[in-house]
Amino acid sequence: MNRRLWMLGLSALSLLGLAACSSTYLVSAEVRSFGQWPDGRQPGTFAFERLPSQQQAEAAQASLEAAARAALEKAGFKPAADAKSASVVVSIGMSVNPNDQAPWDDPLWWRWHGSYSSWRYGPHWRGGLGPMWTEPRYERGVALLLRDRTSGEPLYEARASNEGMTMGDARLPGALFEAAMSDFPKVEPKPHRVSVQVSRDGS
Repeated sequence: MNRRLWMLGLSALSLLGLAACSSTYLVSAEVRSFGQWPDGRQPGTFAFERLPSQQQAEAAQASLEAAARAALEKAGFKPAADAKSASVVVSIGMSVNPNDQAPWDDPLWWRWHGSYSSWRYGPHWRGGLGPMWTEPRYERGVALLLRDRTSGEPLYEARASNEGMTMGDARLPGALFEAAMSDFPKVEPKPHRVSVQVSRDGS
């Protein structure tokens, strides 16, 4: 027990030290991209296009568009003066879903002496397979679809997702959108990891 408490204390001190010394952290995401951006075509200007359901949540959609706008601009696009003058229209979306896990999904759920770990999964249960639970993990993901405004032809689709113990803070959407657009203008349908550096102060 003493050894375990010592290890937990050491881990906590290490995390506190990292938080104090670092002003940034990395958001890692699984990214996939599809389509065929025309050879020689410049990014150009863009405008967001909202689905009818998205129009009902004005504030939330505006916040999501602000997060995606920074990623699009980093990829070389510029906001259009109005939708009619944009070279591409962009549809975006984000989902955050809880994913309950069973203890046996994690190879570390088992402890010595046949008890479950209270610091990971709640109270100890000794003997047999009594009630077990874990806190849910959240699957977070974003998607973008870029279409030619004149023809309506889909040109580029990108997705990024990750998971964590929380729904994520206000900086997560922007980091995921940036990860999603990291391949542009190339495409890579095969899932691959991309890490994005995020400032702790939000700047």
